Amino acid sequence: MPAGFAPAPIQTKAHPGALATIEPDGSFEGYAALFGRVDLGRDLILPGAFARSLAERGTSGVRMLFQHDPAEPIGTWLSLREDAVGLHVRGRLTLDVARSREVLALMRAGAIDGLSIGFRTVEGRTDPRSRVRRLSRIDLWEVSIVTFPMQPDARIAGVKRAASLAGIIRRGARRLRALPGLRPLAV
Repeated sequence: MPAGFAPAPIQTKAHPGALATIEPDGSFEGYAALFGRVDLGRDLILPGAFARSLAERGTSGVRMLFQHDPAEPIGTWLSLREDAVGLHVRGRLTLDVARSREVLALMRAGAIDGLSIGFRTVEGRTDPRSRVRRLSRIDLWEVSIVTFPMQPDARIAGVKRAASLAGIIRRGARRLRALPGLRPLAV
């Protein structure tokens, strides 16, 4: 690395409504990011933003973490792909790891239900009027299961439990909207 050069810090973005049904083996799928939606940090991810990173890094090069903590890997991603909606993820918690079993229990209870991405911005432009940053190229490092996602629609869509999941999602989205300054921790 050249003298005086420091890499840009990894940024994080979360997407509510992201995780779908959790299987008994710890497998789940959902969306880690949605295209065309302004998040709580005033960022908007454009379609194709992940394509180059996914091609270069591959699924095995993107980590599954808990709360963006690099000391807390909790599983592996089985597939990461862009579609018309956003970044679709399919992964499996490693149930031999104690934290993964805890996360699975919390997901089933509705206590943790968000997905969030950790990345470096490669190409992006901020509109001077709206102050929205349009991200056209992202270097994806990790996707985390989180309590408070940056995109209020990145939530677990279904977990086997007695409580109404739709009600839990609505309450979580209302709580996030009430906290406009909340941002995930940067890694």
